[in-house]
Amino acid sequence: MTDPAAVARLAEDLTSGLKTGDLEDFYRDLHRHPELAFQEHRTAARLAARLRAAGFEVAEGVGRTGVVGVLANGDGPVVWLRGDMDALPVQEATGLPYASTVDGVMHACGHDVHVTWLAGAAEALAAGRAVWSGTLVVVGQPAEEAGGGAGAMVADGVHERFPRPDALFGQHVAPGLAGFFPHTPGLTMSASDDIEVVVHGVGGHGSRPESTVDPVVTAAYIVTRLQSVVSREVAAKDSAVVTVGQFHAGTKSNVIPAEARLSLNLRTQEPHVRERVLAAIRRVVEGECLAAGCPVPPEVLLTPGYPNTVNDAALDEEIAAVHRQLFGDFTVFDFGPAMGSEDFSLLAPEGVPYDYWYVTSTPAAVWDAAPGEELAEKLANVPGNHSALFAPDLSVLLPGVRTLVSAALSRFTA
Repeated sequence: MTDPAAVARLAEDLTSGLKTGDLEDFYRDLHRHPELAFQEHRTAARLAARLRAAGFEVAEGVGRTGVVGVLANGDGPVVWLRGDMDALPVQEATGLPYASTVDGVMHACGHDVHVTWLAGAAEALAAGRAVWSGTLVVVGQPAEEAGGGAGAMVADGVHERFPRPDALFGQHVAPGLAGFFPHTPGLTMSASDDIEVVVHGVGGHGSRPESTVDPVVTAAYIVTRLQSVVSREVAAKDSAVVTVGQFHAGTKSNVIPAEARLSLNLRTQEPHVRERVLAAIRRVVEGECLAAGCPVPPEVLLTPGYPNTVNDAALDEEIAAVHRQLFGDFTVFDFGPAMGSEDFSLLAPEGVPYDYWYVTSTPAAVWDAAPGEELAEKLANVPGNHSALFAPDLSVLLPGVRTLVSAALSRFTA
């Protein structure tokens, strides 16, 4: 293993020439112009232009709207750095002077930060190529929020068309007082599944419910009953989250509709827990429909989403050691597995180690003003990812570049 202190010093040297103002301007521009999954045309073009200017060979349209930049720099390992690019269908409420100009669309998850980090790291490593050897591959991934972006790139041949990685790195901006870099060896994020449910009833006039089978009432019982699945059927030592994110039924107040639709999301960390909860969801849906006398069985459609994200423990420990050298021992800690999910791991071919960590980004003033004394209390009271108020501190831009640069250098100088 390369000396972490030496890698940290080299990363600082390579990033010392970056202009903070340029990173901030690039970030603000991306934030003003968010694009939804598989619509990241402008964002991809902006990233591609910076990669070309830095000397990368660039391919666009990989996996529909993805970007891949390759910088071959002599013999050595192949390192992939990944950043996702898409925004969310959220109406921004931050009041920032550089707030989204697109109605109903916002970078509420911080992927604009990720693209900025990716561009900055690519430029710093390209400018400092005299001190390292190997091949750097920069991946601007589309549609992480939709769950199909990494898979689309793989289906489009990203593993065959570009140099195969020896290591893959990624990171995510997160709530928490800016200036910390949580690392978790092993399981770090959960698997995610989507379940669509259609309840078939018998529609009719709102004044004559006795002539109908009301799917709204049945679906409401399903929603309520599902709340007990985790608390009553999952062991306390295990983790699972069942969320009903959508409930659609009816068109008018005095018309009982013929069907109701539910959209569910499941997060789990162990395969046996996943299978048990999925079976419970199906049992609850079918049981409530049977109890209500629905004329036909319900439809239950499972769409597997993200797999578990499991960091290579040895690699994570190495990168965490480098980040401690860069930012101080107290800034790196193990927060444990999160219930959030990612498709990042799909970009790693089988057997290729990867590491994924976090960069906390809550401005100090916001953090200090949040109620609570303990860390968990504070985190619950500051805007987090997917919030209309999520606004990362600009102070995280340069450190986030350095985390990626140092991770790449740890391989190139090994």
